[in-house]
Amino acid sequence: MLNRIAAALLTGATVLGGVAAIPSQAQTPVNAMASQSLAGINLQAMDLSKKPGDDFYNYANGEWMKTTKIPDDRSSTGAFLVAFLETEKHKAELIDALVKAKHAPGSDNARIADFYHAYLDTAAIDAAGMKPVQADLARFAAISNKAELSAALGANLRADVDPLNATNYFTENLFGIFVTQGLSTPGEVLPYMLQGGLGLPEREYYLSDALKMQEIRTAYQAYIVKLLQTAGIDDAEARAKRIYALELKIALAHVSREDSEDFSKSSAIWSRADFDAKAPGIDWQAFMTAAQLGKQGRFAAYHAPAITALSALVASEPLQSWQDWLAFHQINSHADVLPTAVDQAHFDFYGTTLSGTPQQRSRDKRALSALDDYLGDAVGKAYVDKYFPASAKAKVSDMTKQIIAAFHNRVEHIDWMAPATKQEALAKVASLVVSVGYPDNWRDYGHYKVKAGSAYANEIAGQQAEYAHQLAKIGQPQDKGEWWMTAQIVNAVNLPVQNALNFPAGILQSPFFDPNADDAYNYGAIGAVIGHEISHSFDNNGAAFDSTGAMRNWWTKEDFDHFAQQGDALAAQFDTYQPFPDLHVNGKLTLGENIADVAGLAAAYDAYRASLKGKEAPVIDGFSGDQRFFIGYAQTWATKMREPAMRQRIATDGHAPGNYRALTVRNLDAWYQAFNVKPGDALYLAPEDRVKIW
Repeated sequence: MLNRIAAALLTGATVLGGVAAIPSQAQTPVNAMASQSLAGINLQAMDLSKKPGDDFYNYANGEWMKTTKIPDDRSSTGAFLVAFLETEKHKAELIDALVKAKHAPGSDNARIADFYHAYLDTAAIDAAGMKPVQADLARFAAISNKAELSAALGANLRADVDPLNATNYFTENLFGIFVTQGLSTPGEVLPYMLQGGLGLPEREYYLSDALKMQEIRTAYQAYIVKLLQTAGIDDAEARAKRIYALELKIALAHVSREDSEDFSKSSAIWSRADFDAKAPGIDWQAFMTAAQLGKQGRFAAYHAPAITALSALVASEPLQSWQDWLAFHQINSHADVLPTAVDQAHFDFYGTTLSGTPQQRSRDKRALSALDDYLGDAVGKAYVDKYFPASAKAKVSDMTKQIIAAFHNRVEHIDWMAPATKQEALAKVASLVVSVGYPDNWRDYGHYKVKAGSAYANEIAGQQAEYAHQLAKIGQPQDKGEWWMTAQIVNAVNLPVQNALNFPAGILQSPFFDPNADDAYNYGAIGAVIGHEISHSFDNNGAAFDSTGAMRNWWTKEDFDHFAQQGDALAAQFDTYQPFPDLHVNGKLTLGENIADVAGLAAAYDAYRASLKGKEAPVIDGFSGDQRFFIGYAQTWATKMREPAMRQRIATDGHAPGNYRALTVRNLDAWYQAFNVKPGDALYLAPEDRVKIW
C-alpha cells in the first residue's frame, strides 16, 4: 500500500504501502530531480562510472547521493520529498490567500482560517501556558476507582489507527479504533479494536537487548521526567518511574509487529459479552459507554491477545500509575499545541534522539501539515481545483487501465496456478475500484467546531470529530469508493476490504509523473507505483481477500505453497541487505511491500512494452527505452536517511529503505537484457533465483 508512503513522508519516514515515501532532497531544490532530460530521467543524478550489474542504485542515483544534503528539519530525503515540497508550496499559496480573506461563519474556509491562525499564534499558546490541558489533567486526578479509570480510558478512545490500509498500529491511548468491513464479516462494518498505550514506536523498543535500543530507553525515561517538569507537574521523577514501569508491562502485553501484519491472526470477532468473559479487568460497561460504543454488539478484536492482557493490567496495576500515565500521554500527544518549551522538549526526543533530525520544521509548515490532519478534505478540494488539471487525471487513468490489463494478462498466463484459483484471481482484478486524483464525495466538516485562538481545543475537537465520523459508519453499507487519504498527499494506497485503489493528486506530479516526459520514464516511475498498488491485492496479505473484500481462502493448497515459497525466497533476498554491521532489513516484515514492488514493476514493464505496439522506443540521451524505464524506477527510490531514522525504519516499518527497493529490478529478466548484466556481476541472480510471483 503506497499510502504508507505518504505518511512517512511528512515525518521523514518512508512509506509506500502505501508506497512509503521519503522526504526528498532539499538543497538540490527540486534541483537534482528537476533537471530532467526530455526522457524524464535525471541525468545529473547518475554516476555512470558505476556498473549497473554491480551497483544499479548508485548508477542511477550516485551523484545525487554525493551532492544532496538532508535538510536540517528532516530525518531523510528523496524523491518523495521533492513532490511533497512542491505540494507544500502550492498549499502555502492557497492558505496564504485564504486566511487574508473574510469568510462566512461556519464555512470550511472559515474553519481553515481560524485553525491556521490559532495554530500559528505561539504567543497566545505560550501565554495560555498549561491552562488548556488542565481540565483533562483534573479529570485524571479525580479518578478514584477502576470503574472511573475504565471510563477515562474509554473517553480517550480515538479513531487513530489503520491496520489494513496504512499499517498504522500506533496510538498513545490504551486502545485505538478503526472502522471498516470486518475481515471475516463480509458486508458488515465494525469497529476494530487495536492495542496501544506506548510512547516509544513499538514493543521492541522496550524489549530488545540491542545496545541502540537500550540507549533509546534510557533517553526516553529522561524525557518523561523532562516533559513532566516542563509542564509543571510535581514529583516528576517518581511519576516518570511509574509511567515507564507501566509502559514496559504494556509492551510485554502487545502482539508483535510481525503478528500485527498477519491478517489471519487478527480476524477474531468479539461480542460485547466476550469482553467481560475474555478480557476481565476493565469495567467494560463503563469503558464502552464513555467511548460512545455502549450499544455496539459486535467488534473486530484485531489484537485479541493484547486486549486480554491490557485489560488485566488495568486491574492489577496501581491507580496512581494509570493516572500518571494518562497525564503524561495527554501532554505528550498534544505537545504541538502546548507551550513552546513543551513542544521543543517533545521534538528534542522524538525528532532528534529517535530520528536524528537536528531542527524542527518552521511553525507555518507544521500548520499546513496540521490542516491536512484535521481539515484535509477541505484543503484538498481547493488544492485539486487549482493544481490538478483534468488532463493529468485522464492520462493517469488511462495508464492505470493499461497496467491493470497487463496484470490481468500476467495472471492469465501463469502456468503453475490451478484453473479455480486463477478464475478467482482474475475476478479480483476485474472488480478493482480505481479512484484517481480525488474522491467523488468530499468530507462534510459541519460537525467540527473550530475556535479562533484556541489551538489545543481545536486539536481535541478535530480528533473527536474524526472519531464521530468513523463511528457513524458502523452498521452502514460499506462504501467501496471511500478514500482513506487526502487528495494532496504524496502517496497511494490499496484498500483490501474495498478491493479498491486510491491515487491522490499529490503523487501525480514530478518526479513520479511528468505529462511531458517520455513514456518509458512515466511507466517506470508512476507506472510502477500504480502496479505496486494493484499488486497489493495479491501480496502475502492481499491474496487472502477475494473480489468482494472478504478474507477467505480461494487458493488450492498446491498453489498457495508455490506462492509461499516465492515469498520466502524474496524475504531471504531482502534479509541480505545490511545498512549497518549490526542491522539488516527484515525480509518477513517487509514482504508484502516487496511482493508488491516485484509484481507491480513487472506489470508496469509489460504495460510499457504493450504501449509501443510492437515497435522499439527511440534511444534518448544514449539510453534505450528499457534502460530509461528501469532508471526512472530507481530514481523514484532515491533515498538518504540519518542513521537513527534508518534504524527506526527497519525496526518498525513494513517498507524496506528505498535504496534497497530500487534493487527489485534484480528479479526482472528484462533488466538483465537492458544493461547486459552477466554472471559474476554483484547483483546477478541466476534465472531460477529471480522471484516471479505474479
